Amino acid sequence: MPEAATQSRTVPLQDGALELQWSAITHTGRRREVNQDAVLAEYPLFVVADGMGGHIGGEIASSRTIERLRAVVGKGEVTPKTIEKALARAVADIASHPEATDDGTGTTVTGVYLDTSTPEPTWVTLNIGDSRVYLFRDGGLAQVTTDHSVVQELISAGRLSPEEAENHPYGNVITRAVGPSDGVSPDYVRLEVQDGDRFVVCSDGLTKELTDYGILHFLLQHEDPTEAAVDMLEAALENGGRDNITIIVLNVRRIASSPAAD
Repeated sequence: MPEAATQSRTVPLQDGALELQWSAITHTGRRREVNQDAVLAEYPLFVVADGMGGHIGGEIASSRTIERLRAVVGKGEVTPKTIEKALARAVADIASHPEATDDGTGTTVTGVYLDTSTPEPTWVTLNIGDSRVYLFRDGGLAQVTTDHSVVQELISAGRLSPEEAENHPYGNVITRAVGPSDGVSPDYVRLEVQDGDRFVVCSDGLTKELTDYGILHFLLQHEDPTEAAVDMLEAALENGGRDNITIIVLNVRRIASSPAAD
C-alpha cells in the first residue's frame, strides 16, 4: 500500500482561523501497468488529474498538468486566471511530445482551492472531465462537480438513469479534457466555508468501485484524512481496482477568535 500522511495548515482569518488537515494517496490499481493519475495536495490547491492516451501519453498529460499547477501554488496566487494560464502551458507541454501523444491524449483536472482574496474566504471547485469533488456537510455527502462525459449528458437529457449509467458501454468516454489540441476552461463552483466540512477529490478509479454511500461510510468511520483515504483505496482494490485510483481527503475546522480580555 502506498505511503500517505496527514498534513495540516492553520489559515488566519479576520475573525479566527481555519484549521485544514488533508491526505492524498494514489495507486496503479490491479489491472493497469502504469499509473496515469497525478495528484497535487499543497495549500491552497488540491487537485487530481487522470490521464488518458497511449502507453505513456496519459502519464505525460496528467504529470505536466499537475506540475504547471504546482508552479501556480509556488507563486502564491491561485485564481481562475492563473489556473487557466497553467492549463494552457500544460496543453503546450503535451503537444511537445508528438512521439508519445495524439488527439486522444489528455487528462482530467479536478479539485478545490481556498480563495482568501476577499474578507470572507470561500472554496472554489474546478473541473474538466470526470474526476470528482464531493462535499461532506451536515452528515451528508454531495457531488459538487458535474462530469463531462457522454453518460452524464445522457442522464441530464433524461435518456439514462444513474443506475443504467453504472455499466454503460460509453462509461469511460469524456467530453472535455486538457489535451494537446484543445484549450478548455474548467467549470467553477464557489462554496461558503463551514466548520466541519470535508472534501473528497478523486479520479474515477475510485467511483467505479465505490458508491457515494461507500465514500460516506468511510468518512463517517474515520475522522483522520489518511485513515479515510487508505480505507477507501483498500475497498476500491478489493472491489476490482480496474483503473488507477487517486484520492484526496480534506478536513476543514473553523475556529472563532477568542473574546478580548477585559
